[in-house]
Amino acid sequence: MSPPWPKGKKLVHLDLKGAPPRVEYLHKLIELFSKLGVDGLLMEYEDMFPYEGELRLLQATAQPAYSREELLSIQESAKAKGMEVIPLVQTFGHMEFVLKHRPLWHLREVPHCIGTLNPHKEEGVKLVMEMLRQVVEMHPELRTVHIGADEVYTLGEGEDSKLWLASTGHSVEQLFLSHVTKVAKAIKEAWPDMTIIMWDDMMRGMSQDTLKASGLVGLVQPMLWDYTPNLDVERTVSLLEKYCGAGMSDLWAASAFKGSTSVHTCVTCTQRHVDNHLQWLKVAASLPSAINMRGMALTGWQRYDHLSVLCELLPVALPSLASCLQTLTHGQFSAEAQRKVTETLGVSSVEVEAMERTSAGESLFPGRKLAELIVEINSLLDSEDLRFFESNMFVRGWFSPYHRQRKMVNPSNSMHIHNQASLYLDTLQEKVEALRKEMVNLYPDSTAEEWIEEHVGPVTAPLQRITEAIQDCVKEMVP
Repeated sequence: MSPPWPKGKKLVHLDLKGAPPRVEYLHKLIELFSKLGVDGLLMEYEDMFPYEGELRLLQATAQPAYSREELLSIQESAKAKGMEVIPLVQTFGHMEFVLKHRPLWHLREVPHCIGTLNPHKEEGVKLVMEMLRQVVEMHPELRTVHIGADEVYTLGEGEDSKLWLASTGHSVEQLFLSHVTKVAKAIKEAWPDMTIIMWDDMMRGMSQDTLKASGLVGLVQPMLWDYTPNLDVERTVSLLEKYCGAGMSDLWAASAFKGSTSVHTCVTCTQRHVDNHLQWLKVAASLPSAINMRGMALTGWQRYDHLSVLCELLPVALPSLASCLQTLTHGQFSAEAQRKVTETLGVSSVEVEAMERTSAGESLFPGRKLAELIVEINSLLDSEDLRFFESNMFVRGWFSPYHRQRKMVNPSNSMHIHNQASLYLDTLQEKVEALRKEMVNLYPDSTAEEWIEEHVGPVTAPLQRITEAIQDCVKEMVP
């Protein structure tokens, strides 16, 4: 057992670059987060922010961005529960939602990488500062902002960067640090009291001396992220000590309660994410007193990047989130911690796949019905009977590509295949319609369409092709 997580804020990360919850659902989530002991929200708005003027093109098109009134209502709801709202605005890497737009292509570091900003163009700095200005103005009581700066892929590969790097003493590390420092200084100039957080990964390989000389000391607070269940405690402590030794003693951690298992995971495994937090507790227990751990962001990624598929939706991850928070509170995932989760959510198990179906508990667990439907349909979609229907004995034996091409089939066996495939399709269709009906209550219609097309389509398409092909073939064999 480790000591509980040291004093500091516990933030829940809401990644809105996919499946943005309807505002009414967000209010219910904020109510739940408050009961779970959450101190703030790390809001990664991306294209759901109502950018105006020349930045209006950044707004989402699949569904409307949140309105100014909706964003203010989210902040009021959080404030009423004593929760701080911290916007996350990417300023270097992961700018896919910005640089995908044709008028902004020229600001990419290299043409084929749409996530990384060219750090040599003053127009790029003006762009991110205008994004930040609009976001800050929309948050009247803002005290802290997160400027991203993680995974700045292909940095140094652009023509401007190659010219810059050709000068003596110039390195990719300095290129990264110079841009981030420029942005951080501009923020401090505009809002002197603003606290600035940034992801740490681009600094992990840098020496302490490099960080000391970077100009970032006193400007930013690094947030070290690691979402793995087997997080390397010794290495993580060493990294935090390095940042502290460089003069950056105010530090943050970032764990994950969902969205970090695989790029297309549908259902959250609670134990995997609890294991990640157990490792973070070991890190916290090993830290020297000189490190001021400001808090932890429990990340819940909705996409790996702007153009990847959806990860688990929030409802299926709420048992994981509650379990991770209780693990931090208790210093272990004890029976008491698990009991607190099941009582708070009104569930029979901390694993969403093991929850008993019930009509009660919606008020305790907002989105529970959708979570149950996702678990049920995911299990059906993963069943061997459906996923490998094309390779079962009857299809391979009596309705092979050879048979289909020549339309020479055994009508009786073919109709057996047809009936079985039709039964599966009808069952799926019924469950998908129930899922769609529930999902659009919590998410935009576009989210429901995307989820169904991504997860259901690949399984149903082969079944539909087979039923249609059998009908064509049997016509040729039966009078």
